[in-house]
Amino acid sequence: MTTDPRAASARPLPGRRAHLPALDGLRGAAVIGVLLFHTGRLDGGFLGVDLFFVLSGYLITGLLLREAAATGRVDLPAFWGRRLRRLLPALALMLACVTLAVRAVGPPGLVRSTLADGPWVQANLANWHLLASSAGYWDRFGADRVFGHLWSIAVEEQFYLLWPLLVALVALAVGRGNGRGDAAGVPVAALAACLGAASVLAMALLADPADPTRAYTGTDTRAFSLLLGALAAAPPVRDRLARLVERNPRAAAAATAASAAAIAALWLLADGSDSFWLYRGGLLAHALACALLIGLLAHAPGGPMSRALACAPLRWTGGISYSLYLWHWPVIVLLSPEATGLSGWWWTAAVCAVSVALAALSTRLVEDPVRYRARWARGRGGAVAVAAVTVALAALWIAVPAPEPPAVDITALD
Repeated sequence: MTTDPRAASARPLPGRRAHLPALDGLRGAAVIGVLLFHTGRLDGGFLGVDLFFVLSGYLITGLLLREAAATGRVDLPAFWGRRLRRLLPALALMLACVTLAVRAVGPPGLVRSTLADGPWVQANLANWHLLASSAGYWDRFGADRVFGHLWSIAVEEQFYLLWPLLVALVALAVGRGNGRGDAAGVPVAALAACLGAASVLAMALLADPADPTRAYTGTDTRAFSLLLGALAAAPPVRDRLARLVERNPRAAAAATAASAAAIAALWLLADGSDSFWLYRGGLLAHALACALLIGLLAHAPGGPMSRALACAPLRWTGGISYSLYLWHWPVIVLLSPEATGLSGWWWTAAVCAVSVALAALSTRLVEDPVRYRARWARGRGGAVAVAAVTVALAALWIAVPAPEPPAVDITALD
């Protein structure tokens, strides 16, 4: 959702890999699934978020390991700076615009929840805030919260903060021992496998059949999807998949088709609110299929599945997927069937069209200029811009007045 293979081209990195159009298409398919889920058209479309997680873990870990192999270290300030340039501008724009729109036309309860949730979104702690607020994910998916979908962005941001630090420490330790940064791949793979196993266990222990929200939105219980992507990018797994594609292309093509079919079947069969098997291995199976698919696609860019995913519509949708994910849920909440008078597929088409239009504008006018063309965004100018945006958003939560809570009729309490 938040990792674009093109983004690295804004600043050349040691050992940067070629751009893979099929992964753009895969990202497009993931965000389409999420839109169909949130508009009530595909019960298992929420699994698109898991596909985003695996893809992000794969791309980020590959980038970190290539840098470690080339230089013997990971430049953490540079990495985090790139993440901020990639994620903050579009997020800040959406937060400000949606907050002002909700204040102008939203009901009082929605205004209060928006102002309460906003600072936690800004701090990348939205998932923990929603859990502390006892906000049930599967109860109409929190229709009273325009920022409820940003729990997944918080999970990714927390991963981007902690995982690169661990990879950097491993690269530093291994590099000091033998002078070979590429040797970090094996211990990083082992670390990803161990932490991923712990995350799977945490999900199994914390999943509640009555309300699995804690297991579904907690960083500790969802990290395994990101870590499986990381494992697929580590040399022990990556090289085996590369050898499979090279030595037995038919078997690789069959494995690619099987993993894609398994993902599609789970999307069609799963219902997050009524499929407890997801928390007893279903989500793990889906993440494994995603990791296998991504790993094989990366080594077979000319294969039939890669060509299908690299079609122009999916690639274009993948290119706007981050902004599309940011905007789609506020649009769905504010342009509800009750507010628009539309229903059925007419309503679905309307909210999807508005979401895509806003995402395309955000990508073209905000995301891409900052990522690819704004030299001021790097170095000291970027730090000043981040500080200014942070202060401006903090001021927004304070300046926008919250409506008074409804009066309590004490006579009704008797």
